[in-house]
Amino acid sequence: MSEHLAWDIGELVVVVLVAVLAAFALLSLRRWLLERRGGTVECSLRDPHGRGVWRLGIGRYNGDELLWFAIFGIRLRPRRVVHRRGLVVSGRRKPEAGEEAALQPDAGIVELKDGNGTIVELAMSGAALTGFLAWLEAAPPGSPIA
Repeated sequence: MSEHLAWDIGELVVVVLVAVLAAFALLSLRRWLLERRGGTVECSLRDPHGRGVWRLGIGRYNGDELLWFAIFGIRLRPRRVVHRRGLVVSGRRKPEAGEEAALQPDAGIVELKDGNGTIVELAMSGAALTGFLAWLEAAPPGSPIA
């Protein structure tokens, strides 16, 4: 009886290990699919009107939009789309003491607003933040950027 129990536990360990490796492989494949076209940056997102927690993700520039994908997920569609038109940076700051553990070590935070009020906060590395601000200001001529 104990021999069968040991065999069953061994099978269970193998099944769990295969499931963990398959999940890791799927997340890696998804990330590769998101990043293969370029124009991506690691950034965390917080919706002040939602639960208010920082979520790690990948942002991809797509013309006048920043597409944000949660890092842990299986969807290939963005969870959030930030449109450049009418967008303003209403604040810029360093992470507070309680936020540091959830963000990258050198992260800077920008609060973004449109005509209706605060829409989102983004946290990204210094270099990525510089690129984001350049993208925000580099709208095509004639575009109504606030």
